[in-house]
Amino acid sequence: MSRVDRPAADTAVRTFETMGTVVSLRGADAPTALAVRDVFVAYDRRYSLYDPDSALSRIAAGTLRLAAAPQDVRDTYALALDWRERTHGAFTPHRPDGVLDLSGVVKALAIRDAGAVLDAVSRAGSADWMLAVGGDVLASGTQGDDPWQVGVVDPLDRTRVVGVVPLGDDRRAVATSGTAERGEHVWRRAEPVFRQVTVVASDIVTADVLATAVLAGDEHDLASVTEHGSVDVLAFGVDGRVWATPGASAYVTAAAA
Repeated sequence: MSRVDRPAADTAVRTFETMGTVVSLRGADAPTALAVRDVFVAYDRRYSLYDPDSALSRIAAGTLRLAAAPQDVRDTYALALDWRERTHGAFTPHRPDGVLDLSGVVKALAIRDAGAVLDAVSRAGSADWMLAVGGDVLASGTQGDDPWQVGVVDPLDRTRVVGVVPLGDDRRAVATSGTAERGEHVWRRAEPVFRQVTVVASDIVTADVLATAVLAGDEHDLASVTEHGSVDVLAFGVDGRVWATPGASAYVTAAAA
């Protein structure tokens, strides 16, 4: 029987700026990286509140009614409302001033759709890639003979890695939300309990939304998010305490080793 070797992944690291952060892509050639960039550009044009021509800016300005907005904008809003319900209000698409802000789901949706582009290309080539956008990472396949790994840094010492997350089929997405780099950018619904929250899940939207929800909430929100064991969570409190689900404890142990 003859052996068919899978084409090797492109080892170059390709980066570009979007949505106020930097995208880093491993395992994709130049044309694929451009297709991934186009996904983020399209989302940014539609949902950025810094672009006065975007649909969301026009809704905020009162020149476009939400009911008259494009269907995908309304669908994204419905998704955000669903997450608000599922997190008992810890996650919300509404700013304290009432402005509709969908950035809490838009970046994750862009990563999800960019991942779909990479998966489609992978079927004709290498299935090994990793996409990092700010504190969010989505991966497929492996890095050589090893799983893709994501380091979790200490929120009080950005030079110190306190967790190493291996990404696989059932845990291919990781999102971190915190105040160390961007300050207080999440709308807290209570006095701050957490300084940084990392969530590992099977999909990036779940990981990203829940990381935001826990950071914005309290210990009851953390308990609600983790009660079914469908995600791994590593959370650092403002008072120095650290919470880790059993899966996340393994990541911390790996870092210590």
